[in-house]
Amino acid sequence: MKLLVRIILVGLILGVGWGGGTAAAGEPTTVVFLTWKPNQPEVWNELIDRFHQAHPGIKIKIQVGPHSSTEYHAIVTQRLKNKDPSVDVFFMDVIWPPEFANAGWALDLSPMFPAEERDRFLPGPITANTYKGKIYGRPCYLAAGLFYYRRDLLDKYGFKPPEQWPEMLDQGRVILAGEKAPDLKIYSGQFKQYEGLVCDMLEFLWSNGGAVLDPRTGKSRLAEPEALAALAFVREKIIGRAAPVGAINYEEPESLELFVQGKAVFHRNWPYAYAVADDPAKSKVAGRVGVTSLPAFPGHGPASTLGGWQFGLSRWSRRPKEAWRFISFMTSTESQKLLALKAGLAPTRRAVYQDPEVRTALPHLIEFLPSFEHARPRPLSPVYPMISQELQRYFSRAIVDKEADLTALAKITGAKIEQLARLGAAVQP
Repeated sequence: MKLLVRIILVGLILGVGWGGGTAAAGEPTTVVFLTWKPNQPEVWNELIDRFHQAHPGIKIKIQVGPHSSTEYHAIVTQRLKNKDPSVDVFFMDVIWPPEFANAGWALDLSPMFPAEERDRFLPGPITANTYKGKIYGRPCYLAAGLFYYRRDLLDKYGFKPPEQWPEMLDQGRVILAGEKAPDLKIYSGQFKQYEGLVCDMLEFLWSNGGAVLDPRTGKSRLAEPEALAALAFVREKIIGRAAPVGAINYEEPESLELFVQGKAVFHRNWPYAYAVADDPAKSKVAGRVGVTSLPAFPGHGPASTLGGWQFGLSRWSRRPKEAWRFISFMTSTESQKLLALKAGLAPTRRAVYQDPEVRTALPHLIEFLPSFEHARPRPLSPVYPMISQELQRYFSRAIVDKEADLTALAKITGAKIEQLARLGAAVQP
């Protein structure tokens, strides 16, 4: 009941109606786009204005929900659970497509979004939107874990950006010894018990050949040597040593603050952090920041956790053809170029990275591309939120409690995740 009241209040405050509107003769068809409150509303408004100019027979009606991903998810799922036909298009976080597909809320886009068209997008977002061989979302923009570093300090000591995690520690020790700055740390990342911890820890596991689940068998891989070694590395070499002890309470803002204050040599964060770190008004290290792919462990390649947002089309929409035209326009090369240039959002289409104007205006975006190309989605499951809760508790306990038996913890958590994975496979719309 409280959620319903909140939904109604959001609509009233923002001055939007909940009806989709049926077009009378000679009037444009109305398509309702349920979205979250964006950071750059003027850019999105410009795109929608362009759509109206190109498609005068279709009118986009925007309904704006909260900026919080959790709160927005609650509103979208409530509307779709109720088979609300007034919602046509909605946004999905990268971890939502399996849930929405399995529940029968999102329309299968495969007939409209064939394989040859999908090949024009980066692989990670396409994988994240695919469930049981069908695709349920069209990627709009993405994010992935990136490795920031103090270019000035690496140059001073003759180092290139480290390609391996142990190499990062070796370089950091030399730099700290030479700088003699008591507040300077080697590394800053996100290690608080929340979704960001899962993203960070998966990058360590993946870059050592580890994983959470075997997608073929559904068996947990958390207790395998590769995963345990990566976890032990973070507990023994990162927390309280390369990174401050307080890193166990860091989300993105806290970890970034350490870096922009000049108190960390290396830093893991999402693409948005570059604009902050390179802004003289916000950063003491502006103009001295480099960015590249995250390191890996010896014998393995780097890995980044995929983030980002995609458009979904409601199964209950009465205007799917018009809604698809809108989705196609918003994810076109031209639209993604505008979002990159004016909002700094990373494109999901390969071609935008080759655009001369984008390459000139956003050279750092080109540096992000290798990380985007090997970005990997989190476990694809309709019950991922429950899997994430188990992973958050496991990773936090493992890196905070120095006496914890990692193998025993991994086996206990692995058994719970296997059970959840079976539950997800059994759930039907």
